[in-house]
Amino acid sequence: MALEVTTQDCTAVTDAELEEMADLVAEGPNPFSVGLLSKQTELWVLCTTARENGKLRGYTFATLERIGGTPSVLIGLGAVINNGKRATVMRGLMNELYHRALMAFPDEDVLFGAQFNDPSGFDAYKELADHIPRPDYKPNGEERAWGRRLAKRFQIGNSRYDDRAFRVKGDGNQASVFDYTSLDPDSIDADIVAMFDGIDASKGDAMVAHGWVSPERLAKLGS
Repeated sequence: MALEVTTQDCTAVTDAELEEMADLVAEGPNPFSVGLLSKQTELWVLCTTARENGKLRGYTFATLERIGGTPSVLIGLGAVINNGKRATVMRGLMNELYHRALMAFPDEDVLFGAQFNDPSGFDAYKELADHIPRPDYKPNGEERAWGRRLAKRFQIGNSRYDDRAFRVKGDGNQASVFDYTSLDPDSIDADIVAMFDGIDASKGDAMVAHGWVSPERLAKLGS
């Protein structure tokens, strides 16, 4: 699969590209509208796209920034085509983000944060350590504080965010999640699936999740 992954400033994203992005998910569980996608260009700095023979296969909006001094990669909204090559596309997008993180923060632990409304989304976090939340683990106060910081950065009000469950209560609108569905949902850890019990994507429910990459690991992932 010849996949071309590129990153541009959000200010350079065209209306035609936004329409492509909307078309990619129009029939899926997260039908991002052109209006919502356009808002991402105002909220975030970078837009990464994955194309196969010129055809859009996946994309994500993101920002590399420091939150309280901590190097962070924030994924605002993303999507991967729902076909047999989806895992390759997802890895391509994540590898590009790892590369960007390595260039910006070469000698530091880096936090990655995103919103998911499907357990498949955790496939994107397979290379991360200590992802929160995770099954059979009670987050400590600092980890819960990180959840609150990320929720605030994702413009989620306190009244809609449960910092113990890392859950966002939807307001009836489409959530700005990383939209990815595993080719084999039955292969997902049952405990991770259980974490999403009660999350209703149609109402805009989501989970705020984060994890870490060490400098040594990032050097390999981002090279």
